[in-house]
Amino acid sequence: MKNNPIVSREEWLESRKRLLQKEKELTRLRDELSAERRRLPWVRIEKPYVFEGPQGRRTLVDLFDGCSQLMTYHFMFGPSWPQGCPSCSFLSDHIDGALVHLNQRDVKVMAVSRAPYSLIAPFKRRMGWQFDWVSSYGSEFNYDFQASQKPQDISNNTAWYNYDLLEYPAEETHGISVFYKDAAGDVFHTYSSYARGVEMLANTYNFLDIAPKGRDEARFEFPMAWVRHHDRYGVDADESSRQLPDEETA
Repeated sequence: MKNNPIVSREEWLESRKRLLQKEKELTRLRDELSAERRRLPWVRIEKPYVFEGPQGRRTLVDLFDGCSQLMTYHFMFGPSWPQGCPSCSFLSDHIDGALVHLNQRDVKVMAVSRAPYSLIAPFKRRMGWQFDWVSSYGSEFNYDFQASQKPQDISNNTAWYNYDLLEYPAEETHGISVFYKDAAGDVFHTYSSYARGVEMLANTYNFLDIAPKGRDEARFEFPMAWVRHHDRYGVDADESSRQLPDEETA
């Protein structure tokens, strides 16, 4: 990394104030976008989705746990995988600290994967996470919300992800889906986001974006190739900790 131009404090302040105006514009635009997101129409959930977790079999309504707002992170963990996706693990490392605050705002956040709960539970213990995590194995939940794609759809080029045809062959993909439960107990799908749309949840990137080197990912085969499970950094011989080729974040 080469040094940037070296200037006086006064010149630096002028440049910083020009950038500040753009930062303020971005903040206002983000506020407008968030308000527009909240005005999206809703879709009533009609299917009787069933999940498996530490409390046994639960419906989508059960997952709200007393809240009226539910956010499900679609964690990439296929039924035959030995462990969860490193990139999804990277994002999930940011969840626990927010749980107590989100609960005060009537929001439940949890993870959902297609792997059986018998595989999820030991991996969750290994990672030391506290957030709830259930299996959707055997239900259409992942497929209906573009978090998993069926092999025949991939081979026929009819698999959808991020509201478009899937660009690379992956049976498991990541994202977040948001639901609302009204006073009558009816559940509605209000929002889903995929690919870099969930990047806002990974606060490590927010830190890196203000660091002198930024994300510094240009030299990698793909942006998140540097990410490991948090207990695998420095264990380069452990190939199982590396990204799978189809886990790239678009």
